[in-house]
Amino acid sequence: MLALNHMEIKQGGFRLSAHIRLCPNQTTAILGPSGGGKSTLLTALAGFVAHSGDISWQGKSLKELPPAARPISMLFQEYNLFPHLNIAQNVGLGLRADLKLSAVEHARVEGALARVGLAGKGADLPRALSGGQRQRAALARALLRQKPIWLLDEPFAALGPGLRREMLELVEEIRTEQAATLLLVTHAPEDAKHIAAEVVFVDGGQAHAPLPTPAFFAKPSKEVRAYLGI
Repeated sequence: MLALNHMEIKQGGFRLSAHIRLCPNQTTAILGPSGGGKSTLLTALAGFVAHSGDISWQGKSLKELPPAARPISMLFQEYNLFPHLNIAQNVGLGLRADLKLSAVEHARVEGALARVGLAGKGADLPRALSGGQRQRAALARALLRQKPIWLLDEPFAALGPGLRREMLELVEEIRTEQAATLLLVTHAPEDAKHIAAEVVFVDGGQAHAPLPTPAFFAKPSKEVRAYLGI
């Protein structure tokens, strides 16, 4: 279980509180108005934002762990690919920062690229790939880390509806294979309906307790109705 225990983030006049429990091995969508703190919540979980309270995974506190030591991989909308490295090298960073990979590790990189539909693209530079392909490369790198928690911050927002749906289905398929726990920040309610088991609504300085996705949309609160425009 991923637990946010009386967690509070303070940044100038911004405040965000969370006291919630998230079940493992499933996808949780994070929805809410722009500027409400959805991305800040993820970056705090990843260890990049200071907070009070605690974060624990499987009963063990993560608060004192640096980002690299946390059981977390984070995928951003901006891909975070190095333009001077080819795709295989960018993906290989998920295994070793110095890129001194063994033959077995090189094979793992090739396997990850094939898994996300980029077989044969390892020698290409990022600029030679489409936006969807670059996001697949970033996903392959995250897969190689084999962390049990994935944080995705609107990674497919720039993609068209068809490609975004394809990428969501690929992520959910691989998440299921790896029995990972996924938190997905999105502005598209249809993304949540498509792959999320539950939804956390972030609004008014509060990350509300998760609700099963069908219940969240079937009986929305006043705040959720305002967000959805219904």
